[in-house]
This record gives sequence, structure tokens and C-alpha cells, in this order.
Amino acid sequence: MFAGLNSSLGSPPGAMDNRPELYEEVKLYRNARDREKFDNMADLFSILTTLQQLEKAYIRDCVKPKEYTSACSKLLVQFKAAFKLVQGYEDCPNIEAFVRMYKLDCPAALQRIKEDRPITIRDDKGNTSKCIADIVALFITLMDKVRLDLRAMDQLQPDLRDLMETMNRLSILPSDFEGKEKVQGWVDTFAKMSASDELSEEQARQLTHDLEGSYNAFNRLLHQED
Repeated sequence: MFAGLNSSLGSPPGAMDNRPELYEEVKLYRNARDREKFDNMADLFSILTTLQQLEKAYIRDCVKPKEYTSACSKLLVQFKAAFKLVQGYEDCPNIEAFVRMYKLDCPAALQRIKEDRPITIRDDKGNTSKCIADIVALFITLMDKVRLDLRAMDQLQPDLRDLMETMNRLSILPSDFEGKEKVQGWVDTFAKMSASDELSEEQARQLTHDLEGSYNAFNRLLHQED
């Protein structure tokens, strides 16, 4: 019966097997430039959806305030970096256009992006939540810079100094916090350098290691405080 049906439709039995092009994989890109575009847009898409879910989790009291502040601050920093990579595309002049194009339902994420701060931060008076958010942002910024091979004194020292000063303002950090000691050590190192002096490859690897260790220790401390 099915053989007759195929014949009546003008497709003899086994015709599909003789047309391998019908089974070819459909590719979103045809060259490296297109592939990079789709990769960048996928990164932005994932950040927006993650931020939306984080906002919902906080509203439902599924995440503690300090953990939320830390995670939200990190996502906002990542969003800024990701959006810069796609902002030049004709079909993505702004974040609202991106959301419409991919039919994203993320109003809470867009609100966070608009305010550019976690919902736990109500003012700019240097309160605990703002200090935590600033420290997270500075850690991420510094680690990203070193990974991008930015090693000059004038490229890293200002952020390191700001990180040290912000940690000193945060009352919940003990004076012997290991992150303070490591960051202060690098502040002292850069103080002996000229603006154009650069870290060696070995120093850059050590700085990355110290920043990652300090950042992880900072997050552990936040969880203990809760």
C-alpha cells in the first residue's frame, strides 16, 4: 500500500535514499566571521536568561541576599563585555532589539541592566551590599584584563588600588583576610614600577592565580557570613 502511495505521489520507493543532500546538516554560518557572530550572540543570550532566573530565584527567596549580590554583580559585568561584542551588528543596535529578535521573555533581567546594580543595592553611599558588588566587579575586571595579556602598570594598578581600598571599607572582612594580603602585595609591586613597565609572563600567571584564589576566598567568606 505504501509503495503504491509513493508511486502515486511521483516518488518511487527508495527515492529519498538516492538524494543524500536532503540529509545534509543545516549550518548557521559559512565562515569564521559568521561563526564568531553566532557565538557572541549565544553568550549574550545565556547571560540574559541566567540573570532572569537569578532575579526570579531572589524574589522567591531561593538565594541568600549576599550570594545574590555577588552573582548579580558578576553577571552585569559579563553582560557589558558580551554586549560590546554584538553591539556593532546591524540587527543588534541595542539590548531591546536583541530581546525582540530572539523573543526573549526577560523583563527582570532588563530592569537589572537598566539600573546597573543588584536589587539589594539601594543607594550609592558605600553600604555593605555596594562594597560587595564593587569588589566582585573589580576582581572580574582584573582577571579579564590579565587573561587578555594586559600587563602594563598603568593598565592594572588603578583597579588593584580600588580593589584594595574597597576591601578595606568592607567591615565584614577581617584584617587578616588572605585576599587583602595578596592584593596589597601586588599594589606594593606596582608602586615600584613606571607606568609603561609590564609584568613578566611568570608574574602575570602568579597575579592571575592570586586573584582567582582571593576571589574564591571572598565568596567563601560571604557564604559563611550568611
